[in-house]
Amino acid sequence: MDNKKNQIEVCSCNQIHDDVVNKVKENMISQETSVGLAEFFKVLGDTTRIKILYALSINEMCVCDISNLLNMKQSAVSHQLRVLRTARLVKYRKEGKIVYYSLDDEHVESVFSKGLEHIQHA
Repeated sequence: MDNKKNQIEVCSCNQIHDDVVNKVKENMISQETSVGLAEFFKVLGDTTRIKILYALSINEMCVCDISNLLNMKQSAVSHQLRVLRTARLVKYRKEGKIVYYSLDDEHVESVFSKGLEHIQHA
């Protein structure tokens, strides 16, 4: 195995580039925003939720259909959908007694598809 590939390159100097540091500091996200973004990506860190999001990127689905697709109990799927809904990644609509889930908006679709594209590219 190639050890150079796994090594991290570091500077051999101690010079601080004040102009760069100040520019980034002026535009740095807030602590609140960084916590929110970390939570967002944490929600995406579960394979079941990824599968649900992928399925919903193709078509809206009800809990029964998702549980059948993933071979899971409806209660387990409902729990994952609740997590995704709380993170504003999915939304639902009711049609009579049936509740259909879909991706919350085009931002979720974009983040998901870009992540998938990145993984498939490697």
